[in-house]
Amino acid sequence: MSINKENNLLNQKIVYDLTPFTHLDFPNHLSCIVWMSGCNMRCDYCYNKDIVFNKKGKYSFEDILNFLKTRVGLLDGVVLSGGEATQNNLVPFCQALKKLRFKIKLDTNGTNHLLLQQLLKLNLLDYVALDYKAPKTKFQSITHSNFYENFSKSLDLLITSTIKFEVRTTIHSDLLNEDDINVIINDLYNRGYKKTYYLQKFLPTTQNIGNISEPINSFNKILLVDKIPIVWR
Repeated sequence: MSINKENNLLNQKIVYDLTPFTHLDFPNHLSCIVWMSGCNMRCDYCYNKDIVFNKKGKYSFEDILNFLKTRVGLLDGVVLSGGEATQNNLVPFCQALKKLRFKIKLDTNGTNHLLLQQLLKLNLLDYVALDYKAPKTKFQSITHSNFYENFSKSLDLLITSTIKFEVRTTIHSDLLNEDDINVIINDLYNRGYKKTYYLQKFLPTTQNIGNISEPINSFNKILLVDKIPIVWR
């Protein structure tokens, strides 16, 4: 990539916002969170509505790098989240972060498996959190997208890699029931996933995309198959 093109990528206003400090989002690392504008999914339970529908951010990657230069030795890592971070070419930004010796965690829906592959090949990522939105039969109705196969390729890519990563699913029991989660568990098990599977409780807010509230249906954890470790958040 030419220097001019790389500089252009770094100067685009595509960062929605910056959380300057977190000790929760990157396991065992003090970090900041870079919230990328826009997303290629429209999950009903998503509470980042403002980020998803935002088309222009407040900051550029260069702005974030200037901030991080003042945090060298104070922060350990950077979380790339959103929205969906992989809608943008992250390579130049991640390379710049590595020059500053920050570790990088990527939160992703897995739809850009080609970029994920490139980032892994270049050893630019230290941790990945992959959202398994729904089983294949419900993927489109949950995400309002047709990206299951892309997601599937990203999942296989991570399983066959050596990187630390996790798979997680948000539970709204009117949208996903115990049978749906068992389908996901069996799929993960059959692919060779042996790590912890994280189940996240839906957080009712007025800002979610589908304007949905607390679920009416209950969710019985006892009905989940015991094939891989499960942790509720």
